[in-house]
Amino acid sequence: MTTDLIYDFLRQALWIAVKISAPLLIVALVAGVVIGLFQALTSVQEMTLTFVPKVAAMLIMFWVSMSFMTATLVGFFQNQIIPQISGG
Repeated sequence: MTTDLIYDFLRQALWIAVKISAPLLIVALVAGVVIGLFQALTSVQEMTLTFVPKVAAMLIMFWVSMSFMTATLVGFFQNQIIPQISGG
């Protein structure tokens, strides 16, 4: 295993981490903006109003995108990592 191959695996792993985390981060961003606008429009400054809906939205998105995340990770390991470990 050469240094170039290790760097290539690391680059691919970081890109997969970005792809996997993107849905959750986008939902958190959108929920934060919507809740922030709601708070600004209604002058309600309650801390639980920002936390609970954002966590609920992220949990729902995690549940929805679990199959995508699992398929991406399994594909990376089956196509890239395991063949290198077994000497292929």
